[in-house]
Amino acid sequence: MEILFLLIPISLLLIGLIVLAFLWAIKSGQFDDLEGPAHIILMDDDDLHTKK
Repeated sequence: MEILFLLIPISLLLIGLIVLAFLWAIKSGQFDDLEGPAHIILMDDDDLHTKK
């Protein structure tokens, strides 16, 4: 039972750190364009293959 006095604050601290990391990722633009990099692969870049 005494272990709960240790585990509950540690879990709350970890949850707080995860929330802060998630909010930082949102503010820094990590989730702005989720589909753009996937579409870049599909673009036809013949310029890169013809230059020698």
